[in-house]
Amino acid sequence: VQLQASGGGLVQAGGSLRLSCAFSGRTFSNYIVGWFRQAPGKEREFVADRYYGGSTNYADSVKGRFTISRDNAKNTVYLQMSSLKFADTAVYYCAAKLIGREYNYWGQGTQVTVSS
Repeated sequence: VQLQASGGGLVQAGGSLRLSCAFSGRTFSNYIVGWFRQAPGKEREFVADRYYGGSTNYADSVKGRFTISRDNAKNTVYLQMSSLKFADTAVYYCAAKLIGREYNYWGQGTQVTVSS
C-alpha cells in the first residue's frame, strides 16, 4: 500500500483547507483509511477515519468542523477542515488498515499551519 498526502498549507484561524490522500497498491475497498496528526512536542493522535461502506469516526476535538470523505472511483480520501484553530496546527498523516487490524500503512505527512 502506498499513500500520498497533499493539501496542507498556511491558513488563518477560522479558515478552511482540504487534505487529500491518494491510495494505491492494493484494493481500495478492502481498507479503512484515516487521518492522524502530530503537533510539535506531542504524540500522534487520531483525527478521523472512514470505512468503504461510509461509516466514519472522529476525534471529539474535530467533530462538527472536519469531514472525512472517500472518492472510491479515484481511490482518494479527503479531509475537509473548517473553522480551523491554532490548535489544529500539526503534520497530518493519512494511514490505512484492514478491518480488525492496526493502522500499519502510513503516508509521508503534510504540514497544516493555522495562524492565530
